Amino acid sequence: MSETESAAVAAAPDPAAAAEPKPRRLRGHKKGAVTCCVASSARPGVVASSGEDGCLCWFDLRTKDVLLTMEAANKPISSICFKPGNEDCVYISAGNEILSFDVRMGTQSKPLEMYNYNRDEINQIAVSSKGFLAAADDSGDVKIVNTIQKCLYKRLREAHTSICSSVQFIPWRPWTAITGGLDSKLVAWDFSKGRTLFSIDYGSPELQNGSSSGSAGQCFNPAFVHSVAVSEEGILGGLYKVCAVARGDGAVDVVDLEYELAPAKSKGPPRAAISKMSSKGAELGDGSCNQSQAKRIHLDYTMGGHTAAVSCVAFSVFGEKGKFLVSGGNDASVKLWDWSKGVSSETNSKVELVLNIDVKKKMKFLGSVKKFMMTSVLAGSLALLGNLSVSVVSNSCTHGNWKQEEEEEFKVFRETS
Repeated sequence: MSETESAAVAAAPDPAAAAEPKPRRLRGHKKGAVTCCVASSARPGVVASSGEDGCLCWFDLRTKDVLLTMEAANKPISSICFKPGNEDCVYISAGNEILSFDVRMGTQSKPLEMYNYNRDEINQIAVSSKGFLAAADDSGDVKIVNTIQKCLYKRLREAHTSICSSVQFIPWRPWTAITGGLDSKLVAWDFSKGRTLFSIDYGSPELQNGSSSGSAGQCFNPAFVHSVAVSEEGILGGLYKVCAVARGDGAVDVVDLEYELAPAKSKGPPRAAISKMSSKGAELGDGSCNQSQAKRIHLDYTMGGHTAAVSCVAFSVFGEKGKFLVSGGNDASVKLWDWSKGVSSETNSKVELVLNIDVKKKMKFLGSVKKFMMTSVLAGSLALLGNLSVSVVSNSCTHGNWKQEEEEEFKVFRETS
């Protein structure tokens, strides 16, 4: 082939690359980072986001433009969540305050409720189906507010010795909440009594020695708990009730909550299915006591995981609900894990990294809606990952044993901007 022919071939566009659409960016915030994004369960395709500009934005994934922008606060909004059973109402946290708004009032909406029980800046809020609101703050405390009686219900303290970064309610245990902090602890609470049920210290020598994430490239990153996600009840046939933990050392852990919450005297070896809950066969112990050690799924960079702190984690609502785990990190990557293979009864079945997506910027928060994954990045916009052809999926993956209906759900592409 002559030099002229070679140059012509090199200059010709790659049909596969040309067919790959650009990612959709949802823009509506004025400036600063998008701090949080949540998907509506009552209105499929509707997404709400909050930002450092003090604004709330609503998007419909079927359209290109922002539906509504509301100036909700004169300071950065750190967290947003819908009110269970009435998604016309949203709660936000800004500074040490919590406010609620009725979306139907549009841009003229005024706060319906206002709570100011936290003494330090709030990092995350969550609302339970029973009407309790939890707010985790920089002091390490968690305030539980009764939104029905509009009063402080309980103060959860003394378990975290540093910033409490994340809080979630456990849907199948209505009086139980779980928190994570920058003291490297994961703590479960009976918030009706204000006492802890169990605590896992990821900074303990026992867990550090059992984890490969303390090896080269990760040794200077503490195992801070940056984010906690709790699975919905009934995932994978209702057999598993777990939470996922995003850690500062680049690892993601999946913890069997039912085993951890069982009374100490009834704890024997984990049940047969959970005894397989390890991606590498490593046993990781409970950092708070010397009970029988439970098997936990541990996902780190040796499996293709994150090479920097994991900032956010969420269970999928696309495909088979809860089967996949989505994690985002400071290495500017989003990773999709088939964690269900870690509990499979099949011989030699291991957790699999399904997709690795480079989004170019650090992740602040991520969420999941049917057929899509979302990430909020430190650039004032949402990156929407999804809605491509199956061929792109097959190019992104190394295995070919997916069912057709699963392929139709995973239409994920790489961000190019």
